[in-house]
Amino acid sequence: MTIGIWILGDQLSMEQAALQQAAQSHKAPVILIESSRHVKERPYHRQKLILVWSAMRHFAQELRQAGWEVSYELAAEFEPTLREWVKQQKITELRVMQPSDRPFGQLIAKLDLPCKITLLPNNLFLWSHDEFSNWAKGRKNLLMEYFYREGRQRYDVLMQGKKPIGGQWNLDKENRKPPKAQLDTPEPLWFTPDDITQNVIEYVKVNDFSTYGEAESFRWGVTRTQALAVLDSFIRVRLPMFGPYQDAMVTDEETMWHAMLSPYLNLGLLHPLEVIRAAEQAYYDHDLPLNSVEGFIRQVLGWREYMQGLYHHVSGDYPQRNWFEHQQPLPKFFWDAEQTQMNCLHQTLKQVESIAYVHHIQRLMVLSNFALIAGISPQEIESWFHSAFIDAYDWVMQTNVIGMGQFADGGILASKPYAASANYINKMSDYCKACTYKPSQRTGEQACPFNFFYWDFLDRHRAKLTSQGRMNFMLNNLDKMPEAELIQIRQQAAAWHKTSSGA
Repeated sequence: MTIGIWILGDQLSMEQAALQQAAQSHKAPVILIESSRHVKERPYHRQKLILVWSAMRHFAQELRQAGWEVSYELAAEFEPTLREWVKQQKITELRVMQPSDRPFGQLIAKLDLPCKITLLPNNLFLWSHDEFSNWAKGRKNLLMEYFYREGRQRYDVLMQGKKPIGGQWNLDKENRKPPKAQLDTPEPLWFTPDDITQNVIEYVKVNDFSTYGEAESFRWGVTRTQALAVLDSFIRVRLPMFGPYQDAMVTDEETMWHAMLSPYLNLGLLHPLEVIRAAEQAYYDHDLPLNSVEGFIRQVLGWREYMQGLYHHVSGDYPQRNWFEHQQPLPKFFWDAEQTQMNCLHQTLKQVESIAYVHHIQRLMVLSNFALIAGISPQEIESWFHSAFIDAYDWVMQTNVIGMGQFADGGILASKPYAASANYINKMSDYCKACTYKPSQRTGEQACPFNFFYWDFLDRHRAKLTSQGRMNFMLNNLDKMPEAELIQIRQQAAAWHKTSSGA
């Protein structure tokens, strides 16, 4: 009996289940495959392709140095390459760690190989699929807050016995400060591409795998050593001030105090528990502000684990949910920031083009918010998110965009739609100061589209939103609006969609 191991591009950990099991007995032949057809399924950001392929190539190098027999293949498709490798190596059992994404799991299930295929549980998350389902069983709602509290208790994170340190589970109210005039933000830790990464950059450009995003400005880490350096830098330099301004948005501030760890976690270069423990230990060792430490840990132990668990818990039709029945096409400016005059969208989208990343409030309250209130198809905006972001995977974006950002699941994930007018962006950013449009105007030539779309959204979906108790205050304000103004808002929203560029 000969065992072979197939390592997927987001499973780049020496501790991943398939490698771990084989290392306990004897080393087995390993294969990693870059599939050109797989990456052509959507126009991925060039930097996403560079990150994944460079990280894979570096990981293959590390495996060889550790004594593993590694085959690294560049191929059009997975199956023919796997079949040939299985025959050459005389493999009778191919072991693969369970993919994070459902579509890839379906791809593996359809493989026709001359050997047994064994799926091993994915150990790059803290909660297994069964454990999440057991937690969700019998609950009237699946609010993340309850899941997060159980995670804190389960892993004894920031706990004093059975109670949270500081007496509160969630310090989010302390982490919503608007930006000051002057913010002394630290520089993020970036890296100069080495020869392997430079070769991948050229490979992506020459083969024209994508038409979106800048390749030359790639500065992300591609190894576990570099990922650990980013974690260490975040804990030392950025974590103390992470909390208060984590929702703030500032022109030309790419990263603020954000961790920039999600790409490395989602590749397997970092494990969530080591990230959580590092932040917790820094709290004890250096007396860091609890609101910063708890806020960061909640993103990893709470949101990240919750999104992954919910993704595998919901039914297979979840990606097609469209509770508001939105059908508008994705505006062209999502692919070219120069095509919009809305400064908040322009600044955010330019940054995505440059580094394939913006932080969670830019994603939720600028990009997703606009798509929601403008009535854009949730499937189109989810596909764009999946294409555009360096940390995007199916499991990441289905629940974050379809559920949280677009409320297309009707409230399985969120307790209300995350819809807001220009007032929120004006409060939490400096974008509106340099914008063509006025955040104070709801109608007219200088009216901010976030305003007339917001009120049009409330008007269009009044019946459905009435059932969402947390929306009643704004619906009451809608009822007070003069009918003439509401008619103008409807007309302006409809006219916007008819423009050629949607800008």
